[in-house]
Amino acid sequence: MKRSLTTLALLSLLGASPAFAQTTVTGTPAAPDAKSSAKSGGQEAVTRANTDKPDAAKPATAKAASNAKLEEGANSFTEAQTQHRLAEAGYKDVKGLTKDAKGIWRGDAVLDGKPVKVGVDFKGNVAAQ
Repeated sequence: MKRSLTTLALLSLLGASPAFAQTTVTGTPAAPDAKSSAKSGGQEAVTRANTDKPDAAKPATAKAASNAKLEEGANSFTEAQTQHRLAEAGYKDVKGLTKDAKGIWRGDAVLDGKPVKVGVDFKGNVAAQ
């Protein structure tokens, strides 16, 4: 009898375990092109990079990036990764990259032949400053 109760308790616990692994959908995102947490995998929607970075094919878009807000936070990008991200955004001759106390990589670069100050935050957002 005692063994039957133990076995029954174990089977009940194993049968209920998939219910503990389910996730909860957390609402509708504010951005019109964003996916809900149900479709995006949850955390991905929270850390989505902004879209205000310049397009390498259109150097005139640097003005759009000047208003991008860089967010403070623990930045795990290496200097090489930051250089790569800036190059993808169309910046050339990136120099003097240093990570400040707020976790933002800052440096000097050239875009469309003009010198600009640049920054990259912990999410990978790129901004001319």
